[in-house]
Amino acid sequence: MLAVQGLSFAYRRGGEELFGGLSHEFVPGRVTAVTGPSGRGKSTLLYVLGLMLTPSSGNVLLDGEPVGSAPDPVRSRVRAHRIGFVFQDAVLDPSRVVLDSVVEPALYAGWSRRVARARGRALLDQVGVGARADHRPGEISGGQAQRVAVCRALVTGPSVILADEPTGNLDRENAQGVLAALSAAATDGHSAGGADNVERGPGGLGRTVVIATHDPFVLEHADEVLAL
Repeated sequence: MLAVQGLSFAYRRGGEELFGGLSHEFVPGRVTAVTGPSGRGKSTLLYVLGLMLTPSSGNVLLDGEPVGSAPDPVRSRVRAHRIGFVFQDAVLDPSRVVLDSVVEPALYAGWSRRVARARGRALLDQVGVGARADHRPGEISGGQAQRVAVCRALVTGPSVILADEPTGNLDRENAQGVLAALSAAATDGHSAGGADNVERGPGGLGRTVVIATHDPFVLEHADEVLAL
């Protein structure tokens, strides 16, 4: 269970605070869309949830444990093993084949290269881009690149997936494919080919998926909407 409790954030001391003491629980097995006008902090909230930014007040809780203001080594360990992130522009290394980008978080988390690559290929097959595993990002479409980015977020079998405007630069058909992959990630029973066949979250409830978006298509198909 991912939650925030009394959350506020400011980029500088004495600066404007975002979120105004937000408390919210993000439900495992469901896709939550975070929406609101530009400047309300949709992307910032994802970076706070992803433990890349530290709250000014309040905290981020994971399975009831406060982790938002934990020491850097603790937050790094939680990010490596429990959280996957999907960026708006895929952010794939143009100098390497896409499979290498997919497996990078697993190698960082200490997986063997053999297991990580098997897991990465299985995920790419699941989202329909397995044939592109050995292509470079410049040789695949934007929609394919974003599905690769979803695979990278899923490779370690994390319990939380955070996606920042993942459909923002895509046409409707490709946006539908990416959203379908994220929805499947929320409800999927087992992570395919992962280390020790990682379960889908505490109690088998599914992954928590949070999408920052202004896309009406995503809002229409999300299970829950959090308006900032």
